[in-house]
Amino acid sequence: MAELTTDEQAPAWRAWAKGGATGLVVLAVGALAWTALSHLAAEISYREVVDALRATPPWALGAALAATGLSFLALTFYDWTALTYVGRKVPYPVIGLTSFCAYAVGNTVGFGPLTAGAIRYRFYTPHGLEPEEVARIVGFVTATFGLGVAGTTALGLFIAGDVTGLGLPGWIGHAVGAIGLALLAALVVASGRHESLRIARWTVDLPAPRLLLIQFAATLVDIAAAGTVLWVLLPSIDIGLPAFIAIYAVAIGLGVLSHVPAGLGVFETVVLAAVGGRADTEQVLGALLLYRIIYHVVPLLLAGLAVALLETRRAALWLSGSRVVMAGRRLSPPVLGALTLLLASMLVFSGVTPADDSRLDLLSGFLPLPLVEGAHFLSSVLGLMLFVVARGVTYRLDGAWWAAVSIVLAAMVLALAKALALTEMVLLALLLTLLLLARGEFTRKASLLHSALTRPWLVAVGLLLITALSVLFFVYKGVDYTHDLWWQFEFSGEAPRGLRALLGVTLLAGMVAAWALLRPAVLADQPPPDAQALARARAVIDAQPRPGAQLALLGDKKLLFSDNGAAFIMYARQGRSWIALFDPVGPEEEWAPLIWRFVEMARASGGRAVFYQVTPENLALYADVGLVAFKLGEEARIDLANFDLKGPKRANLRNSSNRCEKAGLEFALVGVEDVPAIMTELRAVSDDWMEAHNVREKRFSLGAFLPDYVALRPVAVLRLRGRIVAFASLMMTGQRQEASIDLMRFSSDAPPAVMEYLLLRLIQHFKAEGYGHFNLGMAPLSGLSASAVGLWQQVGRAVYERGDRFYNFSGLRSFKSKFGPGWEARYMAVPGGLNPMLALADITVLIAGGLRGVVGK
Repeated sequence: MAELTTDEQAPAWRAWAKGGATGLVVLAVGALAWTALSHLAAEISYREVVDALRATPPWALGAALAATGLSFLALTFYDWTALTYVGRKVPYPVIGLTSFCAYAVGNTVGFGPLTAGAIRYRFYTPHGLEPEEVARIVGFVTATFGLGVAGTTALGLFIAGDVTGLGLPGWIGHAVGAIGLALLAALVVASGRHESLRIARWTVDLPAPRLLLIQFAATLVDIAAAGTVLWVLLPSIDIGLPAFIAIYAVAIGLGVLSHVPAGLGVFETVVLAAVGGRADTEQVLGALLLYRIIYHVVPLLLAGLAVALLETRRAALWLSGSRVVMAGRRLSPPVLGALTLLLASMLVFSGVTPADDSRLDLLSGFLPLPLVEGAHFLSSVLGLMLFVVARGVTYRLDGAWWAAVSIVLAAMVLALAKALALTEMVLLALLLTLLLLARGEFTRKASLLHSALTRPWLVAVGLLLITALSVLFFVYKGVDYTHDLWWQFEFSGEAPRGLRALLGVTLLAGMVAAWALLRPAVLADQPPPDAQALARARAVIDAQPRPGAQLALLGDKKLLFSDNGAAFIMYARQGRSWIALFDPVGPEEEWAPLIWRFVEMARASGGRAVFYQVTPENLALYADVGLVAFKLGEEARIDLANFDLKGPKRANLRNSSNRCEKAGLEFALVGVEDVPAIMTELRAVSDDWMEAHNVREKRFSLGAFLPDYVALRPVAVLRLRGRIVAFASLMMTGQRQEASIDLMRFSSDAPPAVMEYLLLRLIQHFKAEGYGHFNLGMAPLSGLSASAVGLWQQVGRAVYERGDRFYNFSGLRSFKSKFGPGWEARYMAVPGGLNPMLALADITVLIAGGLRGVVGK
């Protein structure tokens, strides 16, 4: 593979520069939060925090676990109300599993592909929901959660009034709470009147009052229960539960706004600043640590156990065909990826915290010091390696599975050798068991070394190092730093051991980041297809049912074949966009590996992967690689078995057909062997049509008049007094299930309604031939919901309604609707953010044959 030139590398650097600022801000917020937390705990020692943890009464632990269960039960109603809002029904057990796993992962990790929104998208699209519906669900949950946090805070302030932790006098607390509750009441009243909420340029239809009230109640129970988890773990303070819930809601909100995963450091700083002066600070820190374990770690472990159970043969047989099993299979990799990330962090933090003195004394009796030192150092390094491998676990890489299993096995041995860390070993053994149970989900053959480490993951590594450094300084703040510390090797030398472990982790992280940022990008592109490649592609096309795949034979697209050559992706590059046309072509079992290969090729060269005009039933495949679906329009497919010209709805077609036949038009289907003989006539009609419409030949997703390409299939013609006045080139496959039109052109002196007549005769011909469907192609931007939320949907709807002066959007749909087709959604799968708009611009240029084609038609 050749290295990219400087010009080819530039887009990748620009892409990194655009998003790098956000990452730096998140790192800065994390660093500031830990700095503030260190100042608040300046007089507290690590041993005091450990003692406070051990002093927590069992009843408090039990109450915290019960409150955690209640909180996650309330969270399931978020998805239930959101599904009701979009008009979809999913069985509650399925909602419960998806919600539990989504929040267990999202609450603990909360970035990149491991977010609750991504998990919902992975699960709900295979259950028939369209991507815009999933987006509405995520938007509904996010918006109502924000309102719920505000309402819970307002209720807490209204009841408690004097919340000293927030620095508010009593009357201000009551007033702010009353105002907040009044605004929420007004929102409920507005929803009862079926009014819309306008936010900046967007208009959002409010849900029914019943849904708003249920959602608010669910949020109230969720936040109150989650806040109770921390409240019962705290030492006795003179802040009542309602007032503390207000403080907790503020801390949660600020943690979310910080964009730091799980609000780590930010949440703790707010809580400690609010209540630390009213209780022993070491007990507050201990309670915060226990809260993280009970509310974040325990649910994630249970989620891992749940999806692993559904992977076992016995569970699969017991629930054969169950949607719950399907949910578990789809959720398995992201849940295990999050759990891998969590335990990797545990290994790193274990390296910078001291071990129990009694265990070290025991180890000193039968293990040499160099072995203990080496185990401590290597365990931390393995922790960072496992942190990086977690990304591959999330993306189903078989290499990541093997690497994770190997690292976990090694870390289990080192856990005993470094400090007899039995709890650590048990948790790693649990992860190993879950990985083994889910082995069947990790089938992607891909190299970890060739997978680019994206910005969110590099930011996560940076936050891990910042947190580890903060913990190290907190634990050993009583130790005076000297250069000699680096060279002190003794069983009691915990501070030097922690310093060396953190140095090893930092050096490895630096090398990983340098590799991700500075490695030369490789152009993993395919050469233009030669005659042999086109022949292979034609064989694949003829063996599958979709006629549109014939566009691969134009020769203007590159072909990425599967390893066995049974399937391929056709694509072209424009700017930074690597644009694949349609879903992969060939057997469906080959699609997932092909999609992954294509996306990784694009990422390796600094580009964006785009899949143009894909079908809704396959959107989960694109969600698995981190792409988001945006509706492009709807494709018209006629069910030939039910097509006829009877009834008032077909009166116009009957009249047009009669007029054309009276005018003397004659229909004929010219076989492939006879097409070259009429090519000159076809060329004359095509040139006349292009001149009359003042257009250029398009490409990529549209056929072009190339004699060799037109001669691949039969051509339908209309003759008037022996002369061809209109033609349509066809797309078909050897499966004879569906036919479609490709080029449709007519001369300027053809009778009116000539295209309607030509299409009608083709439909009748293929119905007589026993075909199942006739495809009329896509109507761009049609079918976009007027109530959809989001820039893409709003802009697309506006263009469809007001853009007829540039393109006959509504007219094209109306023309195709005459034939009574069924309309099927078609999507573009692309990374989020501004990428959809940029990708669509590149696609427009690509189809038009360059900027000149865009400007001059």
